[in-house]
Amino acid sequence: MIPDKTSPQDTARAARQLLRAHRYGALCTLSKKFDGYPFGSITPYLVDHDGSLLILISTLAEHTKNIQNDPRVSLITHNQEDPHIQTQGRITVVGTASLVTERDQAGKRYLRYFPEAQTYFAMHDFSFYRIAPLALRYIGGFGDIHWIKAEKYQTPPSTLAAEEDTLLRKVNAKRSTAQGLVIGIDCDGFDQRLNDRTERRDFPTLATDSAQALALLQK
Repeated sequence: MIPDKTSPQDTARAARQLLRAHRYGALCTLSKKFDGYPFGSITPYLVDHDGSLLILISTLAEHTKNIQNDPRVSLITHNQEDPHIQTQGRITVVGTASLVTERDQAGKRYLRYFPEAQTYFAMHDFSFYRIAPLALRYIGGFGDIHWIKAEKYQTPPSTLAAEEDTLLRKVNAKRSTAQGLVIGIDCDGFDQRLNDRTERRDFPTLATDSAQALALLQK
C-alpha cells in the first residue's frame, strides 16, 4: 500500500517504497577512460535501512574504476512488471558512492536478498559500495513527478537495523512454508521469499522498532 502523496513526507516515502520494491537498476558512472562521458551498466542493488543503496561490484568492472576516479553516480529503476513504459513508476537516485568497510556486516543482509551472489562475495576482488542519495527524481505516474531532497527522503530514527536479525527469527518461527520466508524488515515494510520469488509488502504506517513492526506484520 502506497500512502496518499499529499505532503513531501508522503511523496518521499512513496519513492522509498518504489525503490525498495525493485532489485536492479541502471547505474550511471562518469567514465574515466572517456573523460567523464556517462557510462551505464546494469547492477543489482539493495536499499538499506537508512535508505542508502548497497551494490556489490568487482574491482575489474568499468563502473568500479569510474567510481574510484569520481564517486558521483546515478541509478534508475522502474516498475519492471509494467509494460507501459511511459506511464509506469520509476525513480532516479543521484548520489555519491563510497566503499563499505564493514564488508561482512553488509554481506549478511545483502546475501539474504541475493543468495546467488555468494560466489561473488567470496571473491576478494568484489566489494560493497554504498550510494548515499543527494536527491531523487520520482515519477509515480502521469503527472506525478517530483524532485525529492535527501533530507526529506531520509528514514526516521529507528532501532530496526540492530533488531532485524532477532525479529526475523521470531517472525519466521511462526510462519508456515506456504507463507514464505521473511528475509528483511525495515521501517517501510518487509520482503519475503516465496517459491524462489522475492515479494515486497509495504506497511500502512511507519515502523521504528521491532514491536511496531511485529504488530504490523501480524495484521
